[in-house]
Amino acid sequence: MAAVDAAQRPAPVDGVAAEAIHVENLHKKFGELHVLKGVSLSARDGEVVAIIGGSGSGKSTLLRCINCLENPTSGIIRVNGEQIRLKPNGRGDSIPADRRQIERIRSRLGMVFQSFNLWSHMTLVENVIEVPVHVLGVRRADAVAEAERLLARVGLAEKRDVYPAYLSGGQQQRAAIARALAVHPRVMLFDEPTSALDPELVGEVLKVIGDLAREGRTMVLVTHEMKFAREVATHVIYLWNGQVEEEGPPEQIFGAPKSERLKQFIRSIG
Repeated sequence: MAAVDAAQRPAPVDGVAAEAIHVENLHKKFGELHVLKGVSLSARDGEVVAIIGGSGSGKSTLLRCINCLENPTSGIIRVNGEQIRLKPNGRGDSIPADRRQIERIRSRLGMVFQSFNLWSHMTLVENVIEVPVHVLGVRRADAVAEAERLLARVGLAEKRDVYPAYLSGGQQQRAAIARALAVHPRVMLFDEPTSALDPELVGEVLKVIGDLAREGRTMVLVTHEMKFAREVATHVIYLWNGQVEEEGPPEQIFGAPKSERLKQFIRSIG
């Protein structure tokens, strides 16, 4: 795979890569539960932002807000420079102001979930072509050719006509990555992509994600794989209780953390 649709990216300004994701003062409440409490982050083209933190810290909720799967209570989200337009729903939360905009925003993001989310009644190649053909209007023949290339890219060329139930968890997750790549996203979002895998299958999925990072793919990655985050991330954010407790380059976060909570978290998983 080439180095990530470079021609589609905005040219850097004064040598600084364009901002692909911008989140500012994001809040999310579920009733009385305040899950995100003013979170901000930025991911520029070619960056890999790893989000770490304990269970319940708000990591997955943050990712789901970026992908418009959850509606934030307040705050700003921009994808490729376009701000998601929200309006109050009258119950203290917000809803999208323009459904077409949400569809357009999602077409620029590739999402990989914890639990694969492949369509069980479709073969792998059918899974990969579904959105390009039926949402983006790509010719079926072109979509199939691209799907075959992507399945080969993740080591599943010989499984193109196999149904998900006949694959291991690692193979299913690699197929899910191929499906996310099929829309040619500007940003890939990974929500704990190895958390549902048996330990012996984790490495094959991390290898694919690591290769994408080394090719310059822009990614926001929620993970509990600290060694992997240290190796591939350009920036690490530690969430605690719905807030950014500490952030910085991986060598700082893992090698010289300042926050006592972060130090304790690293010790607990080490």
